[in-house]
Amino acid sequence: MKIIFVAAIVPFVLAIFLLHWMLHSKRMNFAIDQPNHRSLHTVPVPRTGGLAIVSATLLPVGLTGEPWNMQLTVCAILLMALSLVDDVRGLPVALRFFGHFAVTGIFLVWAMSSVPAWAMLVLTAGIVWMTNLFNFMDGSDGLAGGMAIFGFGAYAIAAWLVGNSGLAAICIAIVASATAFLMYNFYPARIFMGDAGSIPLGFLTAAIGLLGWRSTAWPFWFPLVVFSPFIVDATVTLIKRQLRGETIWRAHRSHYYQRLVQMGWSHRKVAICEYALMFLLGTSALCFLRQPVMGQFLGLMFWLLVYVVMAIKIDRMWSKFPRL
Repeated sequence: MKIIFVAAIVPFVLAIFLLHWMLHSKRMNFAIDQPNHRSLHTVPVPRTGGLAIVSATLLPVGLTGEPWNMQLTVCAILLMALSLVDDVRGLPVALRFFGHFAVTGIFLVWAMSSVPAWAMLVLTAGIVWMTNLFNFMDGSDGLAGGMAIFGFGAYAIAAWLVGNSGLAAICIAIVASATAFLMYNFYPARIFMGDAGSIPLGFLTAAIGLLGWRSTAWPFWFPLVVFSPFIVDATVTLIKRQLRGETIWRAHRSHYYQRLVQMGWSHRKVAICEYALMFLLGTSALCFLRQPVMGQFLGLMFWLLVYVVMAIKIDRMWSKFPRL
């Protein structure tokens, strides 16, 4: 219980301190997000908040005593450093993805060295994709921070229910630092997390999800359901853009949440609706854990149907919305 308390308090206080310093120190003005025609914000906003989230989270990781704490720490730091350079100077897409694949490979060699080569390739692709999901979806005030709170919160509860306090502690640490960040990022946002925050968070989403599955804290589908608002939106949007022949790695405003904002929804309304969806998904996923296989399957099919209906509804609204 002590480690849980430390994991909840220390990252929150440290993140608050770092965020306050970043917002009031001229030395931290090295990465500013300037609005452009693809942005949903209209004024320059610093994008260094992710440094506070990741830095405040890493301290409790070393206190867990788990065999995987070094892997997560090193990989998160490497991704944060690479992404910070991208935030400040901009890096070629190929170099960014090479870094993501390299760090993912390092993690899997450490954590999953006994799996077959084909499984290693599948896991690598899945982790890299999840690593980038937070970046793709970090485009509306409060959205990515809220996803971290609800998603890792569900992870923490599931791990705690099976007595895995070390895994629960790191998840609670992320929730605590993300909560501190959300206090400055909820509409109107005073600071963004930037790639230095979204990329490591995406990696931690996949890596911790994999570690939890390997330790039997949850089944393989649990992380997919908990983080499905990001997974579904980003994946469907990518497929649709690919079918239209667009360059999929270029910045755009065609995600479902972006279209809602463009159709007149406020950042606050989008965030609150997403929070409600995340809460329901996390709660139902935790309930599914106690169901037999058939009950889990039916629950997953229910949410699949919900997503299909939601996508059709938003697509119809978008097709009728007047655009220049």
